[in-house]
Amino acid sequence: MTVIVRELRRGDRADAESFARIRHLALPFMLHTPESIAYDVEYAHPDAHYQPLLALEDGEPIGTANVSMVYDSPEPGHALVNIYVHPERTGRGAGSLLVRTAEKRLGALGATRLHAWVLDQPANRSFAQRHSYRPSRSAHFLRLDLANGVLPPRQEPPAGVELRTAADFADDPRPLFELDAETLLDEPSDVEREFTDYAAWLRETWNHPLLSHELTSVAVVDGRPAAFSAARTDGGTRYGTVMTGTARAHRGRGLAKLAKNDSLHRARAAGLTEAFTGNDSGNGPMLAINKWFGYEVCATEVQYVRELG
Repeated sequence: MTVIVRELRRGDRADAESFARIRHLALPFMLHTPESIAYDVEYAHPDAHYQPLLALEDGEPIGTANVSMVYDSPEPGHALVNIYVHPERTGRGAGSLLVRTAEKRLGALGATRLHAWVLDQPANRSFAQRHSYRPSRSAHFLRLDLANGVLPPRQEPPAGVELRTAADFADDPRPLFELDAETLLDEPSDVEREFTDYAAWLRETWNHPLLSHELTSVAVVDGRPAAFSAARTDGGTRYGTVMTGTARAHRGRGLAKLAKNDSLHRARAAGLTEAFTGNDSGNGPMLAINKWFGYEVCATEVQYVRELG
């Protein structure tokens, strides 16, 4: 049996389907579709040098890697390499070959520090350590049963606050870009990032095929977005919250909870049955909010870091 690694072919439907299927099997807590995989390849920022990799055993896709530079960090040299192998095809060398291929590619691009998310399981952590990665921060995946769970009742917005959706900003989404950029600065991370490129944000976030403008709820104060909960869907019954935050001037008023509650109720009314989100394990306030909604931790991952000499 021979294992090889090659780049995911742009415009190849079969490649995108294989990549999405393996990612779903290995990481069912995140949303992926063939369309979203193809979109990410087509519209990634050129400075990210984004290139998904496929590992194949005798022609059958069995492993994936997301490989990119962190182009929007003020500190150069950061890169991402996330490896996921089909759960029934581990131990065949696909993961190691993906790591070596990704590291060679990123090193040639000038990467000096690699960041990789690894599921908090003994075999996965051992794999990362064998490849000279050291553990850093951790994060939780959380799941909520939208079909059978009991959501908190809808809340009336406080005086001066209005609930809208992202669809209401279709003519001019820049205010949402500015809010997203502000809240990103406070997101727990080993890599500092900044949203400064509006055109890139439109391509990578606003126009992304998984983003639901109708289910993304926004709390508006004096005509300006003050808090939001960004929602993604897979076109079926799965829903994911990818970012929930509040502008600094409006924190402490419960607006993020208000927006997320509105989004969850919208999602359930739209027939979605399963909700996912993720939280840094040290983000107590957001973990408390999600516990209030009824989310339960379903998995944990650890970020591993390697310095390239």
